[in-house]
Amino acid sequence: THTLFLYSFLVFQRTMAPLPGSVLLAPSPAGSKYDLMYYLKGSAAGGICCSITHGALCPVDVVKTRVQLDPVKYNSGLIGGMRTIVAEEGAGALATGLGATCFGYFVQGWFKFGGVEFFKIQAATSLGEEKAWANKTYIYLGAAACAEFIADIFLCPLEAIRIRSVSDPEFCDGMVDGFGKILKADGIGGFYAGLAPILAKQIPYTMAKFAVQGEAADKIYASMGKTPDQLSSTANLGVSLTSGVIAGVAAAIISHPADTLLSKINKAGAGGDGPMMTRLMNIAKETGFVNLCTVGLLPRCVMIGSLTAGQFGIFDTVMNALGASKFHFSDPNAK
Repeated sequence: THTLFLYSFLVFQRTMAPLPGSVLLAPSPAGSKYDLMYYLKGSAAGGICCSITHGALCPVDVVKTRVQLDPVKYNSGLIGGMRTIVAEEGAGALATGLGATCFGYFVQGWFKFGGVEFFKIQAATSLGEEKAWANKTYIYLGAAACAEFIADIFLCPLEAIRIRSVSDPEFCDGMVDGFGKILKADGIGGFYAGLAPILAKQIPYTMAKFAVQGEAADKIYASMGKTPDQLSSTANLGVSLTSGVIAGVAAAIISHPADTLLSKINKAGAGGDGPMMTRLMNIAKETGFVNLCTVGLLPRCVMIGSLTAGQFGIFDTVMNALGASKFHFSDPNAK
């Protein structure tokens, strides 16, 4: 717990101050490869990769959210859904919520990727190389859960604005306008109405994403008989992209029911009146378990598979550009 809040405080403190390129490009002091500067570079790379990938896939996310909110109307798949939206509202509707998406996922990526690097390195250092290798899956799972919890506290208000604007295109004229309207209508609580489902969606999703990607990457390297240090940056990028697709599809399937609930809970009037958990239970009963698990799943697998591959590819590229060598678990028996 102390480690979790230490990371939050250090990164938040640095976030509040400008971070010019010269600072992020500065090398770490000799003998301190994984110091605060490394975590800042990891956080910046995480923010950049999440903002770019989520922003690029905003049209897919708009269709996915519409399918989850109104499956009767949007029942013709991803392409059919796009055609319906464009025909009724124009092509610009596919970019609904783009500002909140890019900014929100930059913040989330900052804390998520930076947090995972921080927690896994601290765990590996504490356990030692041999135990860390033997328990790497548990380290990935624990690091991802802690980092995602922190990230979601910051993401939730922006996700509320995005979903409200997608479900009701007339709701607001941008992120700032949406923020003001939700604050005026529902108070601070309006931004966190979806916190429980976003945690239920994002934490298992991120745990699966990092654990599966790490395991898939290790298997790929093992099949090649190489370590990351022995391969070119292009070859390592290929491993990141391939393992990212595998991890993205697995994570999408695991987290899809909670993603559907999150989309529905932010729709005005969804689930009736009463406490949030009561509303969530009402929505789950109305929707049905099978629909929770399957409605909108295909576009989400396409979106998350592409998004996750892109995230790991961009993350590694930005880390290299910033002069940071990404941490990898190493098998002590392979030396």
